[in-house]
Amino acid sequence: MNKTEQLGKDKVSALLLKFSIPAVVGMLVNALYNIVDRIFIGNGIGSLGIAGITIGFPVMLLQIGFGMLIGIGATALISIKLGEQKKDEAELIMGNGMILLIGISIITTALGLVFINPMLKLFGASDAVLPYAREYMQIILLGSVFMSIGFGMNNFIRAEGSPKIAMLTMIIGAIINIILDPIFIFVFGWGMRGAALATIISQFVSAAWVLYYFYSSNSLLKIHVKNFRLNPLFLGKILAIGAAPFALQMASSLMGIILNNSLKFYGNDVALSAIGIIHSIMMLVMMPVLGISQGVQPIIGYNYGSEKFDRVKEALKQAIMFSTVIVTIGFVVVQAFPSQLVSMFNREDVQLIEFGTHALRVFLILLPITGFQIIGSNYFMAVEKPKQAMFLTLSRQVLVLIPLLLILPLFFKLEGVLLAGPLSDLVSSILTGIWILKEKDSLNSKHSLNYST
Repeated sequence: MNKTEQLGKDKVSALLLKFSIPAVVGMLVNALYNIVDRIFIGNGIGSLGIAGITIGFPVMLLQIGFGMLIGIGATALISIKLGEQKKDEAELIMGNGMILLIGISIITTALGLVFINPMLKLFGASDAVLPYAREYMQIILLGSVFMSIGFGMNNFIRAEGSPKIAMLTMIIGAIINIILDPIFIFVFGWGMRGAALATIISQFVSAAWVLYYFYSSNSLLKIHVKNFRLNPLFLGKILAIGAAPFALQMASSLMGIILNNSLKFYGNDVALSAIGIIHSIMMLVMMPVLGISQGVQPIIGYNYGSEKFDRVKEALKQAIMFSTVIVTIGFVVVQAFPSQLVSMFNREDVQLIEFGTHALRVFLILLPITGFQIIGSNYFMAVEKPKQAMFLTLSRQVLVLIPLLLILPLFFKLEGVLLAGPLSDLVSSILTGIWILKEKDSLNSKHSLNYST
């Protein structure tokens, strides 16, 4: 039995653990190095350094968004094609995805560098924060192509049934970043520039690792120059499936811009630094959920393509269960130790610790329901239903959160900015529940039809 056939035959719970644990570990390490990055900056540079990264966060979300547009879109198609036993088409999709990742990253880098000052000001940078944000983002933008290859094509490794290799991609990059951060910031005294250099060097190594894998004898899928010619049919499908996570990242970037400017208007740079800390902590909790989502995607995609709908339902159910356990544990820790978590990033700024403690508790008060919402919306990407995935994905970051960020502060000032987060989690989770129940009925009908024939 080859690596892909196991997806349709092995026990679903065993497969979920096999595919998700490496992804979860990789995501946790990834989140950890982002947190360590901010801890080093907060303690080595100060709260303005954290604010600088927070201002640049929407730009990084855009970079990740393009990686997800191509990476996840192509991955879903690759999983389905492998389930249909069409390896050549899977390789063609991978080749198209690689060229798209490289081309888009080059364009975004050029545009970002040309318009960096007005862009950062638009994103909410004050005169005090702008130099920190600019120094960091100039270097991050230069490494965009490495991030695109390492992040985007790592999904292809997971799609062909090699989750441990995909995990190593993230672990290798994270370890290098964690090692280089203190050296560049504290030993060499390079400040924000040092933190950014550590990041893009780690991304370069991850990209090199991914390319080496696909050119080695270990990979099922191979990179062929002939597949670099864009195929309009697959290009359209890649963009259609990847549109939902891409839209989420675009929405997250837009949300970040609105959030940053709201914090600047109703608060100050301390509030901006605090929300950067909250994002880091939230990332540590949410990354395992995204890891489970990535791990379950090839299982759902393969079995959906093979018309084994009972296995699809079982995989979805168990992914939701594991994700809910993780976010609930995160909720307990956040509510029990908020001041300790905030003070890790800066022990001397009393105002930052006081506001950050309150903001952390409020913004993440409904954290336990977010795991279900993320798994539920990502399910529709795995089964090639981009419209449903788009709607549910955008419900949390656009359809609900952005209007709340614009309306609530008019009545509750800075507190309204914080309340927008949990309220959007509540509404989007209700919407996801409705759509998942409808999909469950559809899967039951398909399963019964297959069983009767």
